[in-house]
Amino acid sequence: MTTGSKRWRPRRSWQTVGAVGAVLLVAISLTACSGSPVEPASSGTASADTAIPEPSATPDPDPGPALLPRGTAADNLGYFNFLAAAVTTANPAADGRAYVDALVAGGFDRAAMELTFDRTQADLAADAVQFSVRFAGECLIGQIGPASDGFHSVVAPILSTGLCLVGASRQIDW
Repeated sequence: MTTGSKRWRPRRSWQTVGAVGAVLLVAISLTACSGSPVEPASSGTASADTAIPEPSATPDPDPGPALLPRGTAADNLGYFNFLAAAVTTANPAADGRAYVDALVAGGFDRAAMELTFDRTQADLAADAVQFSVRFAGECLIGQIGPASDGFHSVVAPILSTGLCLVGASRQIDW
């Protein structure tokens, strides 16, 4: 402080204010993100009233989509895709039966399924295999194979034949 007509004013630079603000922001962030609360210092004796609670069990990871029996075909397309992706991941060269088995294991009705042949009449590998499930008045259709450029699926209307796939399909008798 000085005497006279000049008042004492502290000198603050914007750099100093910015640095202090950054330090406070980091301190608040670290405090908010810490996993355990700060416990007060104990007096050396523990009482029954201040018992430390047991940590809760961590929830199971999300099991993924599930069959919605009362849902529409569109509601179940994600689950249909989930099951098909699991087959493809487990065995990229899986045959049509593997997809049908996965869909049945996932809760879809085998009697409502159709499947095209894995091999042509000339005993060559099919360029694409299609499988379908009639569900809630519509068709869930999946296609996989070298000509398909990966797995594709669609919800489509049931054909006038009452089926989902056009052409010959194989008997699902296993």
